[in-house]
Amino acid sequence: MDYNTQREKLIMPEYGRHIQKMIEKVKTIEDREKRSEQVRAIVHTMGILAPQKSELNDYKHKLWDHVFAIMGYDADIDSPYPIPEKNEIEKNPDPIQLPHSPIKATCYGRNIENMIDLIAEQPDDDDKKALIRRLAIYMRQQYLIWNKDSVAEETIFADIEKLSGGKLIVPQDVHLNAISADAKFNRPGISFQNGSDKKGQNFNKNKKKGRNNGRKG
Repeated sequence: MDYNTQREKLIMPEYGRHIQKMIEKVKTIEDREKRSEQVRAIVHTMGILAPQKSELNDYKHKLWDHVFAIMGYDADIDSPYPIPEKNEIEKNPDPIQLPHSPIKATCYGRNIENMIDLIAEQPDDDDKKALIRRLAIYMRQQYLIWNKDSVAEETIFADIEKLSGGKLIVPQDVHLNAISADAKFNRPGISFQNGSDKKGQNFNKNKKKGRNNGRKG
């Protein structure tokens, strides 16, 4: 058996092993003009195999850079672009800087904290008051997802003021409507209906239907 683990390592896995074998074969062609012609055909094929790269700036340049990388940066061919430096192609991307400050209240999440900071910067007018009320409604829903007990609006308002560091004060005339006793707020990615999994209900219905059809046959 021929296993991938026993084969030569792929230099550019996104193009597959066949492209790498084609390039290795092209390197053995002695005629420089013929070798360059075959590489141009391979570059065209690589563009077909990786259409997402066409959305990048100078994607043809990048395809040629990848050809040079697979060839080992020592290709003697006619190319519209110079041979790149190895460290330019194989260097690791710059790490994404993530916030290091801990989340103040996990039941709300960092996005809520960011929203609070943005609203706190708005001028004091009716639009800001409406934003505060909508934020409070959403925070109450998030609170009830993780804490099944009922929560008073004063608790949500106090959390807003605490999370903002005192920069955002809820106006005294802002109030939240009462929540129905049978209201349910589901966690993200989970969809339930009447306390049961709707997808599971459909599966059971189809399964039962199949058994009935079998009896009829």
